[in-house]
This record gives sequence, structure tokens and C-alpha cells, in this order.
Amino acid sequence: MALKGITVIEMAGLAPGPLCGMILADFGASVIRVDKPTGLSFFVDTLARGKRSVSVNLKKKEGANVVRRLCKNADVLLEPFRPGVMENLNLGPKILTKDNPKLIYARLTGYGQTGPMAHKAGHDINYIATSGLLSKLGREGEKPYAPINLLADFAGGGLPCALGIIMALFERSRSGLGQVIDCSMVEGSAYMGAWLDIVRDQLFQQKRGQNMLDGGAAFYDTYETKDGKFMAVGAIEPQFYKALLKGLELDPSKVSQGHDEAEQKKLFEKIFLTKSRDEWVQVFADLDACVTPVLTSDEAAEHPHNQHRGLFLKGTWPNFPNALHPAPAPKLSRTPAEGMKLKPLPSLGEHTIDILSDFGFSQDELKDLVSQGAIGKKQSL
Repeated sequence: MALKGITVIEMAGLAPGPLCGMILADFGASVIRVDKPTGLSFFVDTLARGKRSVSVNLKKKEGANVVRRLCKNADVLLEPFRPGVMENLNLGPKILTKDNPKLIYARLTGYGQTGPMAHKAGHDINYIATSGLLSKLGREGEKPYAPINLLADFAGGGLPCALGIIMALFERSRSGLGQVIDCSMVEGSAYMGAWLDIVRDQLFQQKRGQNMLDGGAAFYDTYETKDGKFMAVGAIEPQFYKALLKGLELDPSKVSQGHDEAEQKKLFEKIFLTKSRDEWVQVFADLDACVTPVLTSDEAAEHPHNQHRGLFLKGTWPNFPNALHPAPAPKLSRTPAEGMKLKPLPSLGEHTIDILSDFGFSQDELKDLVSQGAIGKKQSL
């Protein structure tokens, strides 16, 4: 796999950090998650397939020193804490990169490492609000609507952090040196929305929900069907719009694209309600109209195209029998990600003794660390 031989130390955290670590693990990196002995009481890290877990008490000086020692022989450190937390543990980048000049030190936070808001708490909705992106999302006449926690946590956080790590690994192959990555979810979210800001005078001149791509156009929207399900319509180009009208059995001479959008929407809504979703699927099966059913995740897993492409991994976890597991993306031809079989989810501290032994800790050192409460112990010594 592409990242085979790369060792990542991931400090346990919430959604964006685990996604970043999972991406690296999916493509071959050895990812070691550093967990608190008690774990996160309100959260189970389900983005941990293929990772290993070491239980370390960072409140103990000896525990922090364990992480420092791990980083001396690691390629990447991924940490999701507010600025200053790692420095207070004597695990900041100045210390760790002095120990290991090749270390790539990735810092993933909401507001970044500097600036007046760097130390403030926040969640996805706050970060996209601060980035300006949230103001663009929502229907006409309604309040801004956050799309769950996809934009900042994942698209603007975990994903660009993984990209930054891979770029830093590539640069290290030339310079021999690591570097610090300051990944802000506010900045990552704004970056994801770059096109929206650049073309706002061309495509987003109207208020939220009144533009072509945000719900203002009849030919780019979702429509409820007779059975309470939905169809997605994206017939932007004239040839697709023509095919859309054909599927809806409308006369092109009487319906013009881009005119009287409100009336067209009412017309389309009325027509889509005359058939079930699956009946509309059949209507548009042989028409290149950019019209598709809105599938649930379970339906997506059963869709013939998705099954052909291997969209979801095969397998289940005991505590998550109904979970779906999207396969790694993109697909690499020569060094692909892990195969289609789902990798196991590590339990808290499951690999502590094995990992520390691999990093050169002696049996006596391990016994001392256990007795000091610096590490958890799930394995026998």
C-alpha cells in the first residue's frame, strides 16, 4: 500500500482527527492511537479500523514521556488539542522535532494555532459559521442550515489534514526534514468553499436559496414522489434539461429553462408526485437527464453500480452490527488501499504492551510504568 512503513501516533480525539488517522491507516500506515486509560466516556471512536491502541495517562510525567519516546521513532504525530495543551505536557513541536527532526507534527484544531480565537471552544457549526460558508447554506426565507457535521469536521478538517501530512511526507523525501502542520477547520472549510466565493458575482448574486445551485432553480433540486421518497434533479445543461422535460412528458416549446422558476417548480412538484420513486427511476433509466433517486445509505449499499465498485466494505463489528463502512477512496491502480474486508476496531489499550515492546521498552520499564499508573495494561507482561 502507498503508506506502508509510515508510523503515525494519533492522540485520541473526536471526529476530524480519527478520520485523518483512518485515511492514513486505510492506505497502509501503521496508526497507533494514544488513549486515556478511561477513554472518552461519551464517545466511541468508530473511525479506527485497522488502528492499534495504547493506553497512556498523560497526567503522569512518565506517561507523557512514553509518548515522547514513541515520537522519536515515528513519522507523524497527529494531535487535536487546543493550542498549548501539548506544550504543557512537554510534547510540543519544539521538543519533539528536536528529538526527531524528521517528525511531521500535525495540529488539527478549529481556529488554528494563532489569532484571537485560537483558544476558544467550538464545533463544526461554529467553524463553518466563522468561515462564511454557513451563511450560504439553506432555503429561501429560512435560517442558515448546517449539513450535519460534514463540512468542518471532515471536508474542512480531517481530509485536508491528511493531505497536509502526505504533502509533508513527500517533501521530506527531498529535504529529509519534517515540519509542523497547522490545520484549522475554519480555513479548511473556507477552502472547500473557495469556488462559491470566487464566482459569487456570477452565480450567487441573489439571496440565499434564490440562486441556481442553492435551491432557486427548478432544474436543480429534489422532488418528493408519490411514495414519500425523493428524486434528485441536476439538469443544468440544455441537453439534460431537454431530456428532463421528455421524462416528465412536457412540451419544450411551453417550458423554458431559466424562466418562471417558481412556477416550474410547482409544475415539477405536481408531476413527480404522480409516480413512486422507483417508477421514476424506470422512466429516466434510458434518459441522460441527470435525474437520480435519493437513496438511503442502506439502499446505496445495495445499488448495482455501488456493489460493482465496492462502495462499502464487507464485514461487521460486534457492537455495531448495522453499521455501514464506506471503502477507502480514491482507488489507486498499483498501490491500492486495504482490500474489501473490514479491519477490526481496537479496544481501549488493547495493544499497549505489544506496541511499547516494539518501541524498545524493556519488561522492567513496562512493569514500572504500570505500577506508576502511567500506562494501562490489558495484556500480560
